[in-house]
Amino acid sequence: MRITFLGAIGTVTGSKLLVEHAGKRVLIDCGLFQGFKQLRLRNWERLPIPPEQLDAVVLTNAHLDYSGYLPILVRNGYKGPVYATAATAALAGILLPDSGHLQEEEAEYANRHGFSKHAPALPLYTVADAEHALNSFRCLPLHVPHEVAKGIRVQFRPAGHILGAATVEVSAGGISLVCSGDLGRLHDPIMAAPEPIAHADYLLVESTYGDRLHPVEGPEQLLADVINRTAARRGITVIPSFAIERAQILMYYLDRLKRAGRIPDLPVYLNSPMATDAAEIFLRFQAEHQLSRADCEGMCHVAHIVCSAEESKRLNLLCEPAIIIAASGMATGGRVLHHLKAFASNPRNTLLFLGFQVGGTRGAAIVGGARVVRIHGEEVSIRAEVVAMEHLSAHADADEIMQWLRGFTQPPRHTFVVHGELAAADALRRRISLELHWNVSVPEYRDSVELQGGRR
Repeated sequence: MRITFLGAIGTVTGSKLLVEHAGKRVLIDCGLFQGFKQLRLRNWERLPIPPEQLDAVVLTNAHLDYSGYLPILVRNGYKGPVYATAATAALAGILLPDSGHLQEEEAEYANRHGFSKHAPALPLYTVADAEHALNSFRCLPLHVPHEVAKGIRVQFRPAGHILGAATVEVSAGGISLVCSGDLGRLHDPIMAAPEPIAHADYLLVESTYGDRLHPVEGPEQLLADVINRTAARRGITVIPSFAIERAQILMYYLDRLKRAGRIPDLPVYLNSPMATDAAEIFLRFQAEHQLSRADCEGMCHVAHIVCSAEESKRLNLLCEPAIIIAASGMATGGRVLHHLKAFASNPRNTLLFLGFQVGGTRGAAIVGGARVVRIHGEEVSIRAEVVAMEHLSAHADADEIMQWLRGFTQPPRHTFVVHGELAAADALRRRISLELHWNVSVPEYRDSVELQGGRR
């Protein structure tokens, strides 16, 4: 078995691992690069292997950093199946067309206002591209091995994190390779802890939070404090949020806080029809999470759903205290950019960022203290209060990753630390080496490694 690292190296985005065995080629994950421009430019480059030469694609979860390149892959000639859990396929059915819509919308806006360096600005892919890619999905159950290409079998196990997220074990030629995908929290209010795995010849482990720990205090009080002090200033709380999982847990807590009287009964606007669809998927996949039906229904109804572009524009005229939740979570695009332009310069308001902010994104810049950011070709002053809240992260932190690794009954032959920025990946590498005494390394982008079988 040979593996080639085509993404998520030195960054938490662009996950792609090429697995080759006996002339067959399988791509584990097919994600978009996000953040720094030199990373985003990779989305426009051709893969080192022609898409038509791939036999299968396997997704560990639906987030765009794992699935968002699929429309390009299919448009460029890939004709094979895309294997995923049923919940991952359902979420991708929301995420991918929405991503295409946002890219079309942003290209149109750039062309209309003339701030793009390209004439014309083009979307990376379209809604039609995304919908075409969805036809390739094939759903696999958990814990059942399946041959995805001749001689190559995969098996999914629950990873926590978000609905449908899975670790995947790849078996070929007597060699087992486990790809962790994104690992969830050990004590998450929505998802169960990631399932431990006892054995792998080789392991890829994510390191998004490989150099940090999540706060120990619960998120509800901090969330209440932020909303209450903003409301006391007669301000508006703007929350950039990922539409999948993060928006749902946020609405879950807002519903609880409102019902307990711990925050005022402020209007909550969810400016993401996609997030509403995702909440309905929680009801459909009731057995795959820990929320009751009542929790799901409260989560679905705590916010007013903003569907049209005109209604979204009217939000920017709000003068009374309110909460606005809009994609994207790292302020890289979408309707939240218009809300930042409207509200970021007023010190009465608050910009509340949830979870990890990838380097090179506006979210990372604002959380890092930038006083001015560029949006749609304009300089926007940041005078609002900025709060970074990692309590709602769906990612395992460094200690939780280490605890999951201790579930292995014997060390893998080699562990590759991936899907982390350089400092996080190297910090986790050091911990694995010092605490577990495993063979471990951080690969380079486009490294190719031959995995050896046989006795240890």
